Amino acid sequence: MPTMELLPVIDVTACCSPITREVLPAREAEDLARTLKVLADPTRLRIISMVSAHADHEACVCDLTEPLGLSQPTVSHHLKVLVDAGFLTRSKRGKWAYFALVPGALDSVSGLLVS
Repeated sequence: MPTMELLPVIDVTACCSPITREVLPAREAEDLARTLKVLADPTRLRIISMVSAHADHEACVCDLTEPLGLSQPTVSHHLKVLVDAGFLTRSKRGKWAYFALVPGALDSVSGLLVS
């Protein structure tokens, strides 16, 4: 199984202006591409949707495995990628970890695409 490089947590709005407003510098394009790559996975998009739609807008891995039809380690991997990219937060309660969407995380990405 190929290994995946950990993505730095970045606030894309702090480094990048909307790509339709001015020419995007190479470094900013690389940062934005890494961020969008995280969202380009159908499983991760479903996870974001499921977490947002879940009671109290947070979910445990155990809430996601069956609806996704994936194993717990696979779901945990996708959750870690989303946390590392700054889209989800993780809070530990006893032996369970709960995940919630970071307020405004998706708004900041959409704001880069159009002005």
